[in-house]
Amino acid sequence: MKYFVSPFNKEVKLEFPKKITVYDTTLRDGEQTPGVCLGTQEKLEIARKLDELKIHQIETGFPVVSEQEKSSVKRVVQEDLDAQILVLSRTKKEDIDVALDCDVDGIITFMGTSDIHLEHKLKLTREQALNVCMGSIEYAKDHGLFVAFSAEDATRTDLDFLKRIYKKAENYGVDRIHIADTVGAINPYGMDFLVRELRSVLKTDIAMHCHNDFGLALSNSIAGLLAGGNAISTTVNGIGERAGNTSLEELVMNLLIMYGVDLGFNIKVFQELSNLVEKHTGVSVPKNKPIVGKNVFRHESGIHVDAVIEEPLTYEPFLPELIGQSRKIVLGKHSGCRAVKAKLEECGIEVTKDELCKIVEKVKRSREEGRYINDELFNQIVKSTRGPVDI
Repeated sequence: MKYFVSPFNKEVKLEFPKKITVYDTTLRDGEQTPGVCLGTQEKLEIARKLDELKIHQIETGFPVVSEQEKSSVKRVVQEDLDAQILVLSRTKKEDIDVALDCDVDGIITFMGTSDIHLEHKLKLTREQALNVCMGSIEYAKDHGLFVAFSAEDATRTDLDFLKRIYKKAENYGVDRIHIADTVGAINPYGMDFLVRELRSVLKTDIAMHCHNDFGLALSNSIAGLLAGGNAISTTVNGIGERAGNTSLEELVMNLLIMYGVDLGFNIKVFQELSNLVEKHTGVSVPKNKPIVGKNVFRHESGIHVDAVIEEPLTYEPFLPELIGQSRKIVLGKHSGCRAVKAKLEECGIEVTKDELCKIVEKVKRSREEGRYINDELFNQIVKSTRGPVDI
């Protein structure tokens, strides 16, 4: 058995779409994390690893912003990856022309639709915004691109206007509409209502692009799928503007293990992918980050360690090897004899029962004194108890 979750999950009958598309925006929205700037080689390495994961679509950037960005997008396209390559584009002909020059598979074109965006950012009426959007969609479709239309700040937009602009986009042949929860302002019940309302008037694919300002990005994404959406925007490690976006690894593992929805991803590369993005962005992954955090498969408590050594699934919902993680027994004030004995056996050291008890006591005391029990300190403790050893 590789994972074991609550059997009560199965008591609620949920219906997910038969086909779910995950498009990753680490190289675009993820790069908009304050302080992050990815070079061409870094984008290439991340794109390759995403492709190794078998991601469906990669949003590689916003090529109109600079020549360097445009060059990076072109290089990713030249890799001839299995994933579809998308880029962000404003509702402007010049942006679409740049995307065409990069030879990408498609674009995500966007326009703020909430009254606060229209009034204070765009200085447009609803009618003006609607007409601008349709012209861009038509131009991009005429040039053979996959076109997704994203209503920026959709979750704070008047519902009737939102339905109207999405419906018109559908009539103009858009391939997918995106609900952008731009400031993470909706909750799962609101997302359920919104997607059901939109699905009642739309036949085209519906995607959720969720931000994590209130820690609800993942929940909102799943709620959207259950309500009739069929595409999700993600970033590796959940990075992105402000509090970030829906975490790729959390979404995929939740769907797989909590809901039994297998999207066919090569999940063994998740840890490598997470480490790579952490390295290239400089954004540290919290130790307690779900799925890929360093502490997720670390155990210190003596009661926990005893059980984990006997059967890992007592204190782990799934085995770390599934995602390229590894288990580690950490020594500290809560450690018991079995944890210390396991560490000694790992080092090939045999001790008497009396020596073991003394080592355990010294480990606890050292940690309470504020010292982290690394291999060097553990070596010193063992030496002080039974003489020189080599760890």
